[in-house]
Amino acid sequence: MKLFHGSYLSVEKPEISFSRNNVDFGKGFYTTPIWEQGASWANRFKRKYGQSVVSSYEIDMDAFPEPVTILTFEENSEEWLEFIIACRRGEYVGDYDIIIGGVANDRVFDTIQLYFDGLIDKSESIKRLKYDKPNLQYCFRSQSIIDGYLKFIKSEVL
Repeated sequence: MKLFHGSYLSVEKPEISFSRNNVDFGKGFYTTPIWEQGASWANRFKRKYGQSVVSSYEIDMDAFPEPVTILTFEENSEEWLEFIIACRRGEYVGDYDIIIGGVANDRVFDTIQLYFDGLIDKSESIKRLKYDKPNLQYCFRSQSIIDGYLKFIKSEVL
């Protein structure tokens, strides 16, 4: 499987230690199988750093040694929303090596903020999130998985 990461520089050797804590799935290295999404992430850096770069990787998700803990959210569900809210609050959420699921983009974040502020309930939040544009992220929270299985291919300056 091919995955992409957007940044302001080429990321040949990803390091979890450089990531932020209060993001969708917590501290980790974020990638996507959707090139356009990786480019969108990269373009957020252009104004501040003067360039945007998409790094490409290959990974064989069937090649992991046992046990690897993978949490997959098939849709933007109540469970997904609760998980993201906990991670964005900086709460520790599980001992997962990889988390796969939808991205809480600006529209999603606005919905989550309305929920945080008590302006809409959980049911309304989920209803709004089900109609968001499809996206997907893979959050690698295990440095040993990154080092052993995520193979850098190339970087492309946009």
